Amino acid sequence: MGCHGYSGWGKPVNNKQSRVLVVDDESAIREMIQFALRRAGMDVTGAEDAREALARISESKPDIILMDWMMPGVSGIELTRRLRREPVTADIPIIMLTAKVTEDDKVAGFEAGTDDYVIKPFSPRELIARINAVMRRTSPADDEGRIGAGELTLDTVSRRVLASGEEVHLGPTEYRLLEFFMSNQGRAYSRSQLLDHVWGTNAYLEERTVDVHIRRLRKALQPSGLDDYVQTVRGHGYRFLAGE
Repeated sequence: MGCHGYSGWGKPVNNKQSRVLVVDDESAIREMIQFALRRAGMDVTGAEDAREALARISESKPDIILMDWMMPGVSGIELTRRLRREPVTADIPIIMLTAKVTEDDKVAGFEAGTDDYVIKPFSPRELIARINAVMRRTSPADDEGRIGAGELTLDTVSRRVLASGEEVHLGPTEYRLLEFFMSNQGRAYSRSQLLDHVWGTNAYLEERTVDVHIRRLRKALQPSGLDDYVQTVRGHGYRFLAGE
């Protein structure tokens, strides 16, 4: 259930004092994670359960949360659902720390709103790499409104999309779909969630509408070989993940 020892932590990562909340009921694991992340230059606080986590969040909103799945009382999955329902916390990236590795477990986590998984046992070096990757994906736009992902660049000001430097021509719906995906890289969404986020909660459309526009988006990206960025999550829906 724990993480590995101290070896292989590597050099501190420059992360501009990212504020990290570690939620785990096992104090030894929580303290080891906090120690590792502080060595990497992060601002870290800990919580042993959901109640303490909510108190910490109300005091200072974290940039990212590391959440243990199995906790007494309110589980990490249930706490993730609660955070996703509240506007002030809905956009906080969450990495689930878990020994659960089945496909059904992962689907359940993605449905709850988890951004990524780190499977126990893990090394602090891997954890830091995952944190940095999720932070890059969930804070995508630069000061000029550009979002980058692998060989794709989306300009939210000019509404142009470039694939390996070549312009990709998209319909308005495919553009909105791609902008949403690139702004929320790595997180899996169901068809109904995509309808709400891209088409709007007042749009009464069938879920297969999403499949149609996913096919069109993939077809537009196919000439550049980037259509595999739009991934099918079996039994759930879709996610966007550039090759890493």
